[in-house]
Amino acid sequence: MKRAAALACVAVLVMPATAAAPDDQLRVGFARPGGGYTVTVLPLETYVARVLAGEAAHDSPPAALDALAITVRSYALANRSRHRADGFDLCDQTHCQVLRAATAATDRAAERTAGRVLMRDGAPASIYYTASCGGRTEIPSAVWPGAADPPYLPSKKDDACGGGPVWTADLGAADLLRALRAAGFRGNRLRQMRVVARDRSGRVAQIDLEGLIPDRISGQDLRVAAGRTLGWQHIKSTAFDLQRTTDGYRFTGHGSGHGVGLCVIGSVRLAADGKSAADILHRYFPGLEIAPLARQPTTAPAAAPVVVSLPDEDEGERSFVDDVMSRERDDLARTLSVAAPPRVTLRVHPTTTSFEQSTGRPWFTSGAVVNGELHLLPLASLRERGVLERTIRHELVHVMTDQVLGRRPLWVREGAAVYFAELTQEPPPTPRAACPSDAELLHPVSIGALSNAYARARACFARQIAAGKSWRDVK
Repeated sequence: MKRAAALACVAVLVMPATAAAPDDQLRVGFARPGGGYTVTVLPLETYVARVLAGEAAHDSPPAALDALAITVRSYALANRSRHRADGFDLCDQTHCQVLRAATAATDRAAERTAGRVLMRDGAPASIYYTASCGGRTEIPSAVWPGAADPPYLPSKKDDACGGGPVWTADLGAADLLRALRAAGFRGNRLRQMRVVARDRSGRVAQIDLEGLIPDRISGQDLRVAAGRTLGWQHIKSTAFDLQRTTDGYRFTGHGSGHGVGLCVIGSVRLAADGKSAADILHRYFPGLEIAPLARQPTTAPAAAPVVVSLPDEDEGERSFVDDVMSRERDDLARTLSVAAPPRVTLRVHPTTTSFEQSTGRPWFTSGAVVNGELHLLPLASLRERGVLERTIRHELVHVMTDQVLGRRPLWVREGAAVYFAELTQEPPPTPRAACPSDAELLHPVSIGALSNAYARARACFARQIAAGKSWRDVK
C-alpha cells in the first residue's frame, strides 16, 4: 500500500465516469489542488512504472524494484474498485498508491515484470506493503480491527529491515487534544495518556485517554488522528514508547508505516545481498504464487450493491465495513419486509469537521444520509464508543424506509431508525412524553438534547407499533 499516510481522498469527481477500463488499463483520479479529481486512463504498466517512482526507496536495486513492481500491480488489480463511488479505479494519493514521473529504472522494472502478479485462488491477492516494518511484520487485524489475517500476511521477525528508522517526536498536550477532538473524541483536557496494552509484535494496542470520551484509543487510531491533524512526520509507526513531558508527550519509536506485508527497506537490503525478486516476495508473502494475470473479457462490471468510500488509513478495514453493511442491509430487508436497495453508498469521514461540512449536521449525530448516501464520523470514534454497527444500521433504516416514510413528520422517520437500529424492541417508556419537533431533531443544541429527542421519537413510534400498527402506518 502506501509508505506513510497523508491526506485522505475525500474530494469530488470533476470528470464524468465512462465505461470501465479493460484489464490492461486503469482509470486513475489525479487530485486537483483546489479539490476534486481529473480522471485519466493509463496503461497498466505505465501506472506500475509511475507508482514505483512514487513508492520505491531511492536507488533501489533491480530485484527490489521488480519485487515492488509485482506487489504494486497486484495491489492495483485487487483494489481497482476502491474509488467506485467516485467513478474511477484508483487515486494518485497515499489513499491508494502515489504516482510520480517514471524513470528509466522504473520503466525497466515494469517491463521486466509485465503482467506478473501475486495470485491467490486464481485472482490477484489482497496484499500490502510498508516503508519499514521496524524489524517485525504485522498481521492486518492488529492494525485494522476486523480485518482478515490470511496466512500469507504473517507477523514475524524481519532481520533484513534492521529495525530502522529510529525516531522521536515531541507533541504538546494541546495539539494532541486538538487531533483527538478532530477524530471525534470529546473533552476539554487530556489529563493523562498512557499505554495499557501491546500486541504480540510489541506495537501499541491500546492507550488510555484520561479526561476524554471515549477514554481509550488504539495505537493505530492515535497515529492516524495525529497524522491527519498534525502531520504524518511525527508518529511514524505504532512501535513506540510513551513518556510524559513538561507540556505534552514524547514518542520514541522505530519503523515507518503500518508494518503489514512487504517491507520496502527490507526488500532493498535483501536485493543488495543478492536475493531475487521471487526470493523477496516469497519471504514477505509466503504461500502466494507469482503468475501472469489471465486476461478476462472486457465487460463493464455489474453495479455493486454496497459501495464503501474510506479515508486512507482505514482502508484495511474495508472488508469488515463491507461485511457489516451487507449483513445489516440484508437483516433489515427481512425485518422491514422490503427489497434490499440495489446500491448503497457509505462514506466514512476522516475528521468530524469533514463530516459536519459534508452533512450540515453536528458531530454528535454520528451519521447522516445526504442525497441517498450514508455518511459516518471517523471509525475510531464510533468504534471506541461501541456504536459503529448500530450507527450504520440506523442510517440504513432511513435509506430503506424513505420511500414510505419520507413525507412523514421527522419524529416518525427518526423513531423508526432508532427503533429498528436496536437489536431488541422493548416496550415504550412511561409516562408518555411529547413527540419531538423537527427543530429538536434537526438542530439539537447538545448531545444530551439529541439523545432526549431520539428517545422520545422512539417512544412515540414504539407506542403505535405496540398498538398493532405496521411501521408503514405510523403517523
